[in-house]
Amino acid sequence: MNLRQYLPQPLINLFWHLPQAILANWWFGYPSRQLKVIGVTGTSGKTTTAHLIYHLLKQAGFKVELISTISVPGLHVTNPDPFPLQKMLRRLADKGVKCLVLEVTSHGLDQWRCWGIGFDYGVLTNITHEHLDYHRTFNHYRQAKLKLIRSAKISVLNRNDPSFKLAQASAGGRMVTFTDRPDFMAANVNAAAAVALDLGISSQEIKAALVSFPGIPGRMEVVREKPFKIVIDFAHKPDALEKALKFLRYSLKGRIIAVFGCAGLRDWQKRPLMGAISARLAEITILTAEDPRTEDVNKIIEAITTGWRGEKKPKNHRLLIEPDRQKAINLAIKLARPGDMVGLFGKSHEKSMCFGTIEYSWNEYQAVKKALKLCNY
Repeated sequence: MNLRQYLPQPLINLFWHLPQAILANWWFGYPSRQLKVIGVTGTSGKTTTAHLIYHLLKQAGFKVELISTISVPGLHVTNPDPFPLQKMLRRLADKGVKCLVLEVTSHGLDQWRCWGIGFDYGVLTNITHEHLDYHRTFNHYRQAKLKLIRSAKISVLNRNDPSFKLAQASAGGRMVTFTDRPDFMAANVNAAAAVALDLGISSQEIKAALVSFPGIPGRMEVVREKPFKIVIDFAHKPDALEKALKFLRYSLKGRIIAVFGCAGLRDWQKRPLMGAISARLAEITILTAEDPRTEDVNKIIEAITTGWRGEKKPKNHRLLIEPDRQKAINLAIKLARPGDMVGLFGKSHEKSMCFGTIEYSWNEYQAVKKALKLCNY
């Protein structure tokens, strides 16, 4: 019998996770003390922002490394547990790395995974609805995020985020600010630039480095341009989906065909919110699987559909349901006309999809290739 399922999460964090973090720091000799650590958290944009900061510092000659889901092969969580995390930090410190950009999650902060790390910078991109299956309330989720700001020597905050004033009051040290104007992509660039400027990198160096930024796989990644565009993005939460669809709308003459689902055994409150967002901002919504786990994929889709039904929609907006993700992508490409935009959201770079308790191989890029071939493109 698993006793942990009957215990309150704060108790588990205090008597299980925290001791592990303390032991891991001791075992590996507190390696973060030899590094300048830049922690990046937020509901949306943290991966892109972390990669941008890393790129700007690398181009400026810093001995810098990056730890994020995408940057470390085989890493299945964004914020690793204490022992693998401290082991990575020890290896980096031993090979002479001086600066580390670390992507930090609300789960990681709440579970003390980053205990013992002295954050020189704490970057907070934004705080919006997510992970309420774990945190239970938005306030608990927000307080978990703010742990990074309280512990950092320098807080880097988004002035346009609704939680800015609370974050400002929580800042434990000096504060640097940025804005999310003119759009959500700019927010990531502005946050990264704010850190770079504070580290002494000139505006000219930053502008030059941004030109060479290669982008990130699965983050607003255009995988086909003509006769219609196909974009793969990781947006799997309401705020990210809304910002992605608004961004895709710029200069688009055709329709947006949005393909997405919601993960099983995760924040169920976001499901109708995402349905409503797609109803408002896309012309065609195709609902499908996204790691349903032990939940019925059709029930997950029905929950998303309730939000779609209750939202005011553009004229002739269509809702289509196809639980098989490959077939859903096939359908989206079959429906696409020249000038349209097909947006595939939620899976992105991930290499598997969970049905029941089994992780089955999945590749969004290969799924697109199969669909294009099937439709004779």
